[in-house]
Amino acid sequence: MKARIEELFGAQLDMIEDAGLRQGVVDIWTAAAERGGWSPEDLEQIPFTLLTDTHGINLIQHTIAVTDGAVGLATAILSAYEPPFAIDMDLLIAGGLLHDVGKLLEIEQHSEGHRKGHWGKCARHPISGAIIASEFGMPLEIVNIIGCHAKEGDGRPQRVETVLVHQADFATFNPMVMLQKGLLIQ
Repeated sequence: MKARIEELFGAQLDMIEDAGLRQGVVDIWTAAAERGGWSPEDLEQIPFTLLTDTHGINLIQHTIAVTDGAVGLATAILSAYEPPFAIDMDLLIAGGLLHDVGKLLEIEQHSEGHRKGHWGKCARHPISGAIIASEFGMPLEIVNIIGCHAKEGDGRPQRVETVLVHQADFATFNPMVMLQKGLLIQ
């Protein structure tokens, strides 16, 4: 499983300078996949959401798009002006890669495809992802990114990296919902 995760996220993992943080991302994805009952072959079959038609976009593709999107936002900010806050690129990339890791627990396979499993009924992916990241000793900054990247973070203190991951996440999710509802102008 570890080798497959390193292969799938290789380009993003290579951007994390802190070797311990990089290894932690791989270890957390591995543990979550194993706990969720996923095989290495399953990883690219998991839909990135159960809330709308994904048009075949899977969790791995979504995670890469969100991570790269958050990096793009940070890069745009840093190249345009000196912000009055620091952006930690290692935390941003690791947080982007881990923001939806809880979906490996939230979603389960069944005879007709995928559905919300027991974990998902008890705790949405931001909660389960924050729990597993904490179990693996991730910095609280990463726990904040995971736990607060979705509606669970509304009105809560957030790091700038959390804001960037949130924006990149919803930039990939909202158009899909709008498309399904006939609200996306094309």
